[in-house]
Amino acid sequence: VQLQASGGGWVQTGGSLRLSCAASGSVLRIITMGWYRQSPGNQRELVAVITTAGGTDYADSVKGRFTISRDNAKNTVELQMNSLKPEDTAVYYCNVVANEDIKSWKDGRTTTYWGKGTQVTVSS
Repeated sequence: VQLQASGGGWVQTGGSLRLSCAASGSVLRIITMGWYRQSPGNQRELVAVITTAGGTDYADSVKGRFTISRDNAKNTVELQMNSLKPEDTAVYYCNVVANEDIKSWKDGRTTTYWGKGTQVTVSS
């Protein structure tokens, strides 16, 4: 699976950005799609994740400001980021967890894929 992310950029505090990620390639089943971020000196952290059924989970720091959505038919995931803060500045990575094939699905094995990352900068 190849992940192509877009939509990062620079914005002032309080502004909005929308990230998009398209997954291409062949797997049996995509389980979750999501976004992580990493700022200098910090570990990569979960921002938001969404399941095939539409269930979502968000980092506490972004709840109420960010919204994740997914198009299962197109294998795309988007992250709408509102009321951005300087602490949201980071490289954002698209993430997919999938069953590669029937055998991995039967065995309960998943594969995690990462996009290259897109920079989001929020100035104060």
